[in-house]
Amino acid sequence: MPTVKTRTHRFKGTLAVTRRRLSVGVTAVAVLSLAGCQAENPGNEGGNARGGGPTGDASVGGSAAELVAVAHENVLIDLWADGTAAFGIFVPNERPPTAEQRRGGERPAPVYTREGGERLAQNPLYDFLFLNLEGGYNVEAVQAIAEGLRSPSAVSRKTLLVRIPPIERDGEAVTRTRIGEILAAGADGVVLPHVRNAEEARAAVSFFSDAGADVWSPSNPTGEILAMIMIEDPGALAAVAEIADTPGYSILACGIGSLTGALGGDREAAEAGNQEVLSHAKRIGVADMITANARDIEARVQEGFLALLMQGSGADETILIGRAAAGR
Repeated sequence: MPTVKTRTHRFKGTLAVTRRRLSVGVTAVAVLSLAGCQAENPGNEGGNARGGGPTGDASVGGSAAELVAVAHENVLIDLWADGTAAFGIFVPNERPPTAEQRRGGERPAPVYTREGGERLAQNPLYDFLFLNLEGGYNVEAVQAIAEGLRSPSAVSRKTLLVRIPPIERDGEAVTRTRIGEILAAGADGVVLPHVRNAEEARAAVSFFSDAGADVWSPSNPTGEILAMIMIEDPGALAAVAEIADTPGYSILACGIGSLTGALGGDREAAEAGNQEVLSHAKRIGVADMITANARDIEARVQEGFLALLMQGSGADETILIGRAAAGR
């Protein structure tokens, strides 16, 4: 007899998804039962940030369509569907500035190579890599890292997210083109920083549609591509509810460092904004990403952040702490 484990996930306001993993020999099949769900989930205390309730044996009433499906290629999506936090790091610059360059204010262009991507692919702790091109767009860097992450030496499938310059800096036409280029180069998602209002959020989502991207969102749980919107300015924070309600994206996050600077260094106010963004992410059923360190990662996991981003020499140790907090 096959071993059957049943887990229920509720996508708020969209679908109730019952996933049964049937282990038959070495073959794993996921059977999804889809049925309409209510906009609210009464009694859901301690539920996950996807808007889901507790797990257990599932019984979905009504006429459910049973579909056989494989797990997502994008590993983050299945983690988040289970309410499980994912962990990653900034892709490190392979030619960081020297001490002399830093003293002189020089900022040489960062270097990212296929070999660097291969090294990252060999670390089992990383669920995702975050390539920051906000300060300097370079599609060749995306291709190099993507090729390295998909090398035969990779220990697991890593999700590659790429942050690009904000829409306001170079305009909508350029941003639209960049999203298409980045996805064609092998990235699994694109991060839009400094989204200022709902109009820009809607424009950002439309760029993914123009690129033909199958974006994972509460209304499209079978998608594979991730679209991330960042709230980093006081004006955007004031409009966060309207921005959050934009359909068709995957991750809503507060750039707490940028927001702190925009608020004149008021970290307490920025953290309040960060928590407000988190509450909206939970409300609509998308993930929220936050940078973390060894001092705060356990708290961030408990608060419900589903993507934890680290950097520096202590990143691996921090991830180990976070994974333990997440039950991984």
